[in-house]
Amino acid sequence: MSEPRTFRDEPVSFVRRSGRMSEAQDRAFDELAPHYLIDVPRDMASTSVHPDARMDPAEEYGRSASLIVEVGSGQGHAIISAASARPDDDFLAVEVFRAGLARTMLDADKAGVRNLRLIEANAPEVLSTYLPEGAASEVWIFFSDPWHKKRHTKRRLIRPGFGDAAAHALADGGLLRLATDWEDYALQMREVMDAEPLFERTFEGEWAERFDGRVMTAFERKGIAKGREIRDLVYRRKPRV
Repeated sequence: MSEPRTFRDEPVSFVRRSGRMSEAQDRAFDELAPHYLIDVPRDMASTSVHPDARMDPAEEYGRSASLIVEVGSGQGHAIISAASARPDDDFLAVEVFRAGLARTMLDADKAGVRNLRLIEANAPEVLSTYLPEGAASEVWIFFSDPWHKKRHTKRRLIRPGFGDAAAHALADGGLLRLATDWEDYALQMREVMDAEPLFERTFEGEWAERFDGRVMTAFERKGIAKGREIRDLVYRRKPRV
């Protein structure tokens, strides 16, 4: 591998906050991480991915199967539910917050979920380089940080250029599923993805139907309770030339 760089080229879509881990969370990293957490070679930061590193899905899961990637998996409620319901598929959760990773591992282990792996890393780097080209059948991004203050919107994950990273990871015909409860961000997502030459809409009208494969989480219920409309978008990766 080449030597790691010392800076990032783009702002990341998160601010990492440290906090005390509970005894159970520490146990998750000590006892469950060897099975669930992929050890990613780093570049310049603790959540970076070395540009020469590549994941081998068949080696990580011990089989060849459809791979679904969730970016910003939080505490893992959606992806654990999906992995439990679809044992013939493989699932990859990408998250930077260690408490969420720990909770995901604990709950997955309790549920007996074995077709799930986790990556602690910046998602665009995972999608654009770490995953082999065309490895994912679907990429899910549900309720990523809207960065609602105008001076912070440059940190939004779905911004011009994101389509290249998603297109690299997705197989031809693969789906990019998006959802947000923040109207301004939903409009930006749609504008960005409508302009991406490697993607096409799979829906008619303004918004897609709610994805029935997304379990209703406390976060989504909270948004609805506050009167915010949940908006879904689905785009298909066009065939490679």
